[in-house]
Amino acid sequence: MLKRVALGLRAHSGWAALVAIGGAADIPVVIQRRRLELADCRIASAKLPYHAAEPMELKAAEKFLRGCAQATRAMAEPALRGAVADLHGKGLTVIGACVLLASGRPLPDLAATLASHALIHTAEGEFYRDALRKACECCGLAVTGIKERELLNQASQRLGLSPNELGRRVSELGKGIGPPWTQDEKLCAMAGWVTLAGGLSG
Repeated sequence: MLKRVALGLRAHSGWAALVAIGGAADIPVVIQRRRLELADCRIASAKLPYHAAEPMELKAAEKFLRGCAQATRAMAEPALRGAVADLHGKGLTVIGACVLLASGRPLPDLAATLASHALIHTAEGEFYRDALRKACECCGLAVTGIKERELLNQASQRLGLSPNELGRRVSELGKGIGPPWTQDEKLCAMAGWVTLAGGLSG
């Protein structure tokens, strides 16, 4: 097995899925699968900070969100660093990471964001994706992002596999590590695989 691995990361409210892919680019294997906890349970409503900030005065909301962001970064970095250290302990080198992105437009200012329930949901996702990107940077990892809806087509082109064949291969990757092998793990594996093979254009 080659000694290079790449990470795929998918954020949720309060946590993220991580899959590390290694081996040869044409015959990848799953090296590691983890759940990274990103919300500090000591902070009320930390899992959904923008929802909690919605009824607050703007200055109070800004202060609350800054505190949540600091707490989440304080959890994300050591969680990711632990995953990387475990891989290093196996003699592996992490060459990069890919964070799966949403397809939405850039967010407006905080006041406008908190005035829209749809934008609050978008902001929650961006909050955790941003924490993952910063954690990768703090760990010295080259980090890219790809919109989730574009992943299959871009990965198919980069890996030279049809979308159907790529989907089948990614599903089979889970057999080596066992369940659970959900949509989270499959998407993270695909992102990690194409990063291992040379990256995405997103």
